Amino acid sequence: MYAIIATGGKQYKVSEGDFIDIEKIDGEPGTAVTFDQVLAVSGDALKVAGDVAGATVTGTVVKQDKRKKVVVYRYKRKSGYHKKNGHRQCFTRVKIDAING
Repeated sequence: MYAIIATGGKQYKVSEGDFIDIEKIDGEPGTAVTFDQVLAVSGDALKVAGDVAGATVTGTVVKQDKRKKVVVYRYKRKSGYHKKNGHRQCFTRVKIDAING
């Protein structure tokens, strides 16, 4: 059984027991989260649209962390212009506990 959920502007295909990395949400490790924006649920048959109106997916926050650093380097030849910048995106790792619906 799997479900397709939307969070942080992205869509994820999840099953029970999966670990997913999503855009940062509030919550300390160990707290429960509920995803109510469920797009599809597959059980005996695939249910979409109005059939999954009351479906939810529950999970547990495992950790809050930052991704690997991405280096942005801007350079213009002959003018001596260069600028180096770095960025680390925050994310939340969630363990999917149950698919309700």
